[in-house]
Amino acid sequence: MTATTTGRAPGYRPRRTLPLRVEARRQLLRRRTLVIAAVLTLLPFLLVAAFAIGGDPAGRGRVTLMDTATASGGNFAATALFVSAGFLLVVPVALFCGDTVASEASWSSLRYLLAAPVPRARLLLSKLTVGLAFSAAAMLLLPLVALAVGSAAYGWGPLQLPAGGALSAGETVPRLAVVVGYVFVSQLVTAALAFWLSTVTDAPLGAVGGAVGLTIVGNVLDQVTALGAWRNVLPAHWQYSWADALQPRLEWSGMIQGASVSVAYALVLCALAFRGFARKDVVS
Repeated sequence: MTATTTGRAPGYRPRRTLPLRVEARRQLLRRRTLVIAAVLTLLPFLLVAAFAIGGDPAGRGRVTLMDTATASGGNFAATALFVSAGFLLVVPVALFCGDTVASEASWSSLRYLLAAPVPRARLLLSKLTVGLAFSAAAMLLLPLVALAVGSAAYGWGPLQLPAGGALSAGETVPRLAVVVGYVFVSQLVTAALAFWLSTVTDAPLGAVGGAVGLTIVGNVLDQVTALGAWRNVLPAHWQYSWADALQPRLEWSGMIQGASVSVAYALVLCALAFRGFARKDVVS
């Protein structure tokens, strides 16, 4: 095959290599994707069963989001997010973004992708985009199933607020959408961390486990009140700021600060991933 004056084969277009639909289809058909979808779908049913066995969660002193779980489908969906945002939703994000480049390396197929030739930046961008898309889908799946299951079990009605008062049924979905959106943005740190680790190791479990482990460490450090104002730079410090969306008057300040911290860390980590991978000697 002859080459052009630019050194490329005729018809070669870097932007058309590794299309997003191809990468998305590969990830969709993997077993771990189906397992995550099954777990997130089953969780609301398990919560309904737990409330049925344990009885009404209300009447235990100070009213919390858990105490209002059975008030309506909206309350049930909010509770499902509350119990899963701290850890359960971290796992699919770390898995979808960490098991990307590292998995190709572990299969010894990474060098063949680059020899296709797929530009390194194009490969990383495709995998990061698909990883984030699947992470967003996981975060949407849980509240959607919980809203449907909760509405069937407890009825569709106003969202009872732990602080007192209620939001009309028409306001419930927009407020829950704000919550889901913020949870996704707050998890960008974990996604970027897992993605960066995926570019520096050939072990997918190391990238995923490292991201989850460091996220847990951040949560632990946030509990150390002696750190004072230093906790404000920890993404974990703002992870439950979405609770401000479940107030009679929507308050944005905490979510804006949390989103700013999360996006800043994510941009730095993604930059490290692209910079390091561009110079990496790929032999696997």
